[in-house]
Amino acid sequence: MAEIQRGEDIRIQVREKYGALAEGTDKGGGCCGAGSCSTVSLDQIGYTSDQAAAIPEGADLGLGCGNPLAYAAVRPGETVLDLGSGAGIDAFLASREVGDKGRVIGVDMTPAMLVRARANAAKVGAQNVEFRLGEIEHLPVADGSVDVIISNCVINLSPDKPQVFREAMRVLKPGGRMLVSDLVLTKALPESVRTSLEAYVGCVAGASMKADYLRLIREAGFKDVEVVREDSYGDKASCWDGMPAPLEASAVVSAKVRAVKP
Repeated sequence: MAEIQRGEDIRIQVREKYGALAEGTDKGGGCCGAGSCSTVSLDQIGYTSDQAAAIPEGADLGLGCGNPLAYAAVRPGETVLDLGSGAGIDAFLASREVGDKGRVIGVDMTPAMLVRARANAAKVGAQNVEFRLGEIEHLPVADGSVDVIISNCVINLSPDKPQVFREAMRVLKPGGRMLVSDLVLTKALPESVRTSLEAYVGCVAGASMKADYLRLIREAGFKDVEVVREDSYGDKASCWDGMPAPLEASAVVSAKVRAVKP
């Protein structure tokens, strides 16, 4: 059982794991349900049948833990930024909502994910979506240029969550909003899980306690921070490939968190 290496090594390990998932050379557990016994359908995590039908083939890698767009209230003409956009599932759905006059930017640190997302965009002729290489702690996006930030089961993987939320604050326009779907904890993890690399790339070991997660968002300067929906995820997490110990069903939850830049 591999153990987490702290600091920059975490980012390297996560990039390698998700690069392999993007290339199809790793069929094992990634974030939020890519394991053999934990397959989660799109309707189970909040996507409508219409949205599921609109997702380009190859854009859904089964790595999400909720539908951030269900609560983001994206409007035509807006600019949407997707943190950790992966193969593009939420970016492509957001592109339908912003329309021809809007714009969607996906940022991902894994080159193989960008290759896949850009190929998907070309395949469906998506003209209002672009995918940029970058870390969510250091966004390649101009100050005050984004109306809405979305993210799906990615921020828990960051070794510097306060910096992620500071960057989100920087790139949002005044009055801009953030809606993230992420895994958070309601109870402390067993030591074997907390130190496991498999549990980290599975979105559990790097997850914050729910109260801490909300506090970090407020400390970055956001207002009106609220959990708009919460669903148990611990039963699914316990079933993921490589999970070193069972978890209580209530220990890990999928939280949809909304916040506004003043």
